[in-house]
Amino acid sequence: MKILRTVNTALRALRRNPMRAFLTTLGIVIGVGAVIAMMEIGEGSSAVLKKQIASLGANNLIVLPGAAASTGVSFGGGTSTTLTPQDCVAIIRDCPAIRAGAPIVRVRGQVVYGNKNWVPNTISGTTPEFLNVRDWTELTDGEMFGDRDVANANRVCVVGQTIVRELFGGISPVKARAQIRIQNVAFTVVGVLSSKGANMMGMDQDDVILAPWTTVKFRMSGTAASATAASAASASSDTSSAVNSLSDLYPSKSVALYPTPSAIQAADTPVPVRFTNVDQVLVAARSAPEIPTAIDQMTDLLRERHRINLAMGEVDDFNIRDMTEMTKMLSSTTTLMTNLLLGVALISLIVGGVGIMNIMLVSVTERTREIGLRMAVGARSRDIMRQFLVEAVVLCLVGGALGIALGVGGSILVTALLHWPVQTSPTAIILAVVVSAAVGILFGFYPAWRASRLDPIEALRYE
Repeated sequence: MKILRTVNTALRALRRNPMRAFLTTLGIVIGVGAVIAMMEIGEGSSAVLKKQIASLGANNLIVLPGAAASTGVSFGGGTSTTLTPQDCVAIIRDCPAIRAGAPIVRVRGQVVYGNKNWVPNTISGTTPEFLNVRDWTELTDGEMFGDRDVANANRVCVVGQTIVRELFGGISPVKARAQIRIQNVAFTVVGVLSSKGANMMGMDQDDVILAPWTTVKFRMSGTAASATAASAASASSDTSSAVNSLSDLYPSKSVALYPTPSAIQAADTPVPVRFTNVDQVLVAARSAPEIPTAIDQMTDLLRERHRINLAMGEVDDFNIRDMTEMTKMLSSTTTLMTNLLLGVALISLIVGGVGIMNIMLVSVTERTREIGLRMAVGARSRDIMRQFLVEAVVLCLVGGALGIALGVGGSILVTALLHWPVQTSPTAIILAVVVSAAVGILFGFYPAWRASRLDPIEALRYE
């Protein structure tokens, strides 16, 4: 009840000069409003910046094969053939910190279309999930090949903007149903990627061709079980003149039971080997802070799948690389934005707090006789201090509420007029209320303490 009476007394005192109370809170209103607006605009800009940096690969992790060795001789990194597409499937399924992943098979070759040719920076065989990993889901024309194309090793591909410029002269290859040849394998262009520009190393990311990894692996890189067909062809050439007699119950082993496919038929219908390796697996962590967790989860999973026993002295047959440089840039950028906004908030609130302290000192001077009268009838020093502290806190809370409304409205207006990215920040609103109360207590303490230290007799004599 004493606190309620104190609040009522403080509100009556503030209602005596409503214009002065409003002007007193105006500094807090502008300060909190500016802080809320800048926080929301800053959060939106930071989110867009994080997305753009993530599209460069800040959240990407690359799983590479390890080094193969024979008789104590190491053949270097990437020579091991133990990384498989099934490893990628297991990583996506069993690693909660991983958002998406895609196997990659790389080749190098010349691309021919009509009388033009070009050697792209990257020719990758992958899955449709590759675009999700790289945050590259927008296509300017056509569509991405699907999982069925990967399963059937269809000869379809998606090209970047540089390929369109160099080979097609700006003409849409999708509408023209254009076919390009890579290592004498014809591919139909079904989609055109959006422009991504250069990466942090200066390499053109648009100079790329994406195709199903099964097509690249079995039709282009030579990892197909065509040796069986070749051996069968050589065997049949030696016994082509032999004729099976009716007296032979079983044909000789040297006689081919099935027609021998030609070289063109063997190239068109490759038979994959039972064990298929990939060059690398590209995965995306759910967020930059979860990258260490994702690395630990993938390491444990691949050691289990590849049966690597560290206790027996075995070493990992894979390597995991993260984009440390991009992650550091993302962290430093976010920290810089946060510190900038905190600095602006601190300056604005300090200015508003100084204004409140000034007006409260004036109020103490004007109400000196009132303070002396209250002390004369029994009010103690802590009651006077409590009253002036409550007045300062109420002023700051009212200013904070008006500032929150002004800041939210300002951010909405900025979005409507300037189309800047804005992201609502409930945390900023809660902090604005808390900081407003703290400013009232901090800057209202000295005037309240000064009022509580007045001598009742001197206060009653004050004119």
